[in-house]
Amino acid sequence: MENLKKNLNDSKYLKWVVLLLVGFVLFSNYYFYDAFSSLFSLLRSELGFTPTQYGLFNSAYSIPNTFLAMAVIGGVILDKFGVRPTGVMFISFMTIGALMTAYGASDIYRAGGFGYDTFNSFLPKYSPELKMMLLGRIFYGLGAETSIVVISKVLVKWFKGKNLALAFGLKVGFGRLGTFLALRVQPTLIGSENGMNTAIWFAAMLVLIGLLVFLFYTFFDIRLDKQINQKGEKPIKDKFQFSDITGLLTNRGYIYIALLCLTFYSAVFPFNQLAPDFLLNKFNVSLADSGKIASWMPAATALMTPIIGFFIDRLGKGVTVMIYGALILLGVHLAFAFTMFSPYVLMILLGIAFSLVPASMWPTMVSMVKDSQVGTAYGLMYSIQNLGLWGFPILAGVILEATNPGNPEVLNYTYVILMFAALGLLGLFFALMLKHSDKKYGLGVDRPLNKQ
Repeated sequence: MENLKKNLNDSKYLKWVVLLLVGFVLFSNYYFYDAFSSLFSLLRSELGFTPTQYGLFNSAYSIPNTFLAMAVIGGVILDKFGVRPTGVMFISFMTIGALMTAYGASDIYRAGGFGYDTFNSFLPKYSPELKMMLLGRIFYGLGAETSIVVISKVLVKWFKGKNLALAFGLKVGFGRLGTFLALRVQPTLIGSENGMNTAIWFAAMLVLIGLLVFLFYTFFDIRLDKQINQKGEKPIKDKFQFSDITGLLTNRGYIYIALLCLTFYSAVFPFNQLAPDFLLNKFNVSLADSGKIASWMPAATALMTPIIGFFIDRLGKGVTVMIYGALILLGVHLAFAFTMFSPYVLMILLGIAFSLVPASMWPTMVSMVKDSQVGTAYGLMYSIQNLGLWGFPILAGVILEATNPGNPEVLNYTYVILMFAALGLLGLFFALMLKHSDKKYGLGVDRPLNKQ
């Protein structure tokens, strides 16, 4: 009779509670990631950041995952040791990094607080504030990317076989909700007394709360693992081999999805870091209004992604959806570069594009790999993605500075936006190649996920 009892992940309601818990962790992660989008002008005026230094600050997030392959290592650790120890360790790194970043911008540190003299003793070209914030951003990125891998595996653990794409759509929605509120709330906090510090510390505290929420989730994970062990359903953990990675790198479908991920996210996240200042400069709106306009992108994504995931679960056509998303992305960036078309409409269209691709890409990838390699596959994909998230913010800053000599008050973003458009074109190419390979080799990535 014991074997007839349902597992916790068969519960009609509990799996959605789990989604809410890990969704909050993702929400806090993305809130902090995008919290600085509305602070660019303040970082320039109060801390002396140049556009290139701001790009360096944003790209520092991806350094551990680009040069140390920490997302891959984190994925391997996840496959070997499981959700709980991996999640606690890397979400703790993320929290430490967020607090260090906030400390680097704080009045206490700037007044000669702990570490100030040390950071002032080397690399005089960069301020002590920038160096401390860079270190914090590195630690934050070290934990944040693997925490997303952990949350992805949590969803596979609780939803695989039923509503997985919907769960991933809601997961993306939580992340975009974090971005949306960062773009809406941060300008308000900036307007308060000691605004910049208040805004940054608020974002850091959300990350700390996210760590506490994940610790609460682990109680559910412990109970589920006990049930699985009692029923003898625990999957055999394969010993990690480098052939796991080389096997992924020779998987045609996986490679095209990974390259689409690289180019597509590089055309969205670095743009989003610059969007409020871009809108302020091109459309001559206030800082508060530029944040509100930019927030329509994550709002549209948060609304549309779960809906798209719901239909992909049941109808499939994930690759076709990716093609439409990449095509819309390309059109939006070209319109931003060459027209004065309504930024409200363009940001909503960008949000739709950013719902189409992730809602289909992440769950579709799961169907290409073994359960025992899900963490490794996600980790490798996030490391590939981080190549772009490291390089293109720096390149955007360099282009912005080179095309605006003398650091004028009003910046021209045309060439930076054209760079994002070129990335959108490459993303469209890789989506089309995935479609071609699916037809030629029968990869099965366009099938409904609930039937796999």
